[in-house]
Amino acid sequence: MIRKESLKGKVDDGVNLYHVALRLGLERIFHFLASKGQESSTTFVVFEARGRNEDKDLELEFRRVCDGQNSLNAQLPFDVIIADKQCNSSGLQLADLVARPIGRKTLKPEQPNRAYDTLATKFAADENGQGPTFYPA
Repeated sequence: MIRKESLKGKVDDGVNLYHVALRLGLERIFHFLASKGQESSTTFVVFEARGRNEDKDLELEFRRVCDGQNSLNAQLPFDVIIADKQCNSSGLQLADLVARPIGRKTLKPEQPNRAYDTLATKFAADENGQGPTFYPA
């Protein structure tokens, strides 16, 4: 989730916040995979298609990040798949089901959220069983 209002004055107006989120997300996925000894295996990342220009923009930025324009200054072993909404991907459906409760918890942490409470039991925990673990920025 990108909280644009909290970034005003901290990030140049010309910065594409979705590209920033993409880079941070890929870096965190890489750290997670590395913690499991899978940092050299190719991992496919699936995005839902949004439109020709948006998809081309996303893929270009994805490839830049994976080619080393990231905080690790390393190549990341990811490949991109842009799936049409019509493909009815179970993975994209699952992502939609997970994203909403997390977003609601982020925006309104005091509001009861049974879906988030259930999901939270599945989040990665640290070595002491405390979670969720968020991999380095």
